[in-house]
Amino acid sequence: MDSPLLSFGTELWRGGVNAWECDEMGHMNTRFYLARCMEAVAVLFAKAGIPRAAASSLVRPEETHIRFHREAHAANSLHITGGFSRLGDDDADAVFLLHHSLTGVLAASFRMRLQSLDGNGSRQEWPAEFVRLASALQVEVPKEAQARSTGHEPISAAPRDLSAHTRIMLGSLTGTDCGPDGRMLPLKFLGAAADGVRRLTAPLREIVVQHADTPPKNYGGAVLEFRLVHFDWPQLGDCIEIRSAFKGADSRVMRLEHWLLDALDGRPLGYQEVVAIVFDIDQRKIVGITEAAKAELDALIVA
Repeated sequence: MDSPLLSFGTELWRGGVNAWECDEMGHMNTRFYLARCMEAVAVLFAKAGIPRAAASSLVRPEETHIRFHREAHAANSLHITGGFSRLGDDDADAVFLLHHSLTGVLAASFRMRLQSLDGNGSRQEWPAEFVRLASALQVEVPKEAQARSTGHEPISAAPRDLSAHTRIMLGSLTGTDCGPDGRMLPLKFLGAAADGVRRLTAPLREIVVQHADTPPKNYGGAVLEFRLVHFDWPQLGDCIEIRSAFKGADSRVMRLEHWLLDALDGRPLGYQEVVAIVFDIDQRKIVGITEAAKAELDALIVA
């Protein structure tokens, strides 16, 4: 419990992990990490003078970076600390750290760029009172929250040819997918990709395991890092799809991308960059990617 990160920022959320939030890997699914973080976002903005910010659509995330540092299992106690790392005229950057409460070990880090919006969804400057209160909640970004393997370059929302990408999800937004404003919740994109990604990754994992120095008996996949970019926010009842591709691998990780699209006109709504691993479920460790596996995987890269 002597981690210096425990004193970082302001406490913004506290709770635990439910058994039903854990997936077949035996740890909390990625969507629930983001769900916890969005609760912390709401508390942070309430402390800065904008209560019910997300529910009223006055604040929306434009880009989110997530790094996973340590697994969280059922019944683990967790809490989040954080603050603002930058205040712009009509946007702000915030950083959040998810801690294991009983040990002080860092479970995950989040960096988020958030937009200030008016009731019509147009960008507007932050109220003066928000700037005053938020200034007292500012923090420096710790090295643990810095991007490690994801990119920084801008992602264009322009339509593109994704015919070589694999469709891993198709459906419509229901009431549980959307917030009080009828717009899609951020965790929907993350969760839908997690549910459908096996169509893309199952053959990739098999290649890694077949060529592994010590093939695991039980294996699956896990994510080390995410970058999520939102271009637009579909509404309740809208039809969406996700198209995904394998982008490359090294000796430890595989890189994937997911595009969230309007299912009717193909318009890009969001983008995910994913750094993933093949995971030995019994040993709780990464399955290394041998040169033989990488040679076979390289043939499956989508440019």
